[in-house]
Amino acid sequence: MSSITRRRALGVAAGAAGAAAGLALAGNAAADATRPAAPAAGPAPASFNEVYQGRRIQGGPSHGGGHHGGHHGGGYSVTIDGEELHVMQNADGTWISVINHYEPVATPKALARAAVRELQGAPLVPLTLS
Repeated sequence: MSSITRRRALGVAAGAAGAAAGLALAGNAAADATRPAAPAAGPAPASFNEVYQGRRIQGGPSHGGGHHGGHHGGGYSVTIDGEELHVMQNADGTWISVINHYEPVATPKALARAAVRELQGAPLVPLTLS
């Protein structure tokens, strides 16, 4: 029967912990490699004005300060039937709204269309931020 010392047992445990940490870091690096790179700063998305599934959707650069003219929408405004859809551009260049918060899309126009589908005919109720 082999006898194991505390020093040897701790060495084996430390080696296993180090290997597990290395695998975790390798997994994170692989996950980072599959994420799209952040887009280079460029022009604002194109404006749009169309009827989609019977709803008027419009979007374009917003002017002026305040909550919607600055940090959240990147200076971009989207409306559905004249009511503002609160939008935000993520760091990776995708867009989300209060309706599609967990489903990022590539453009504000795609975001407005997704919101119309999600609303299923219901009116867009203005978001009151206090």
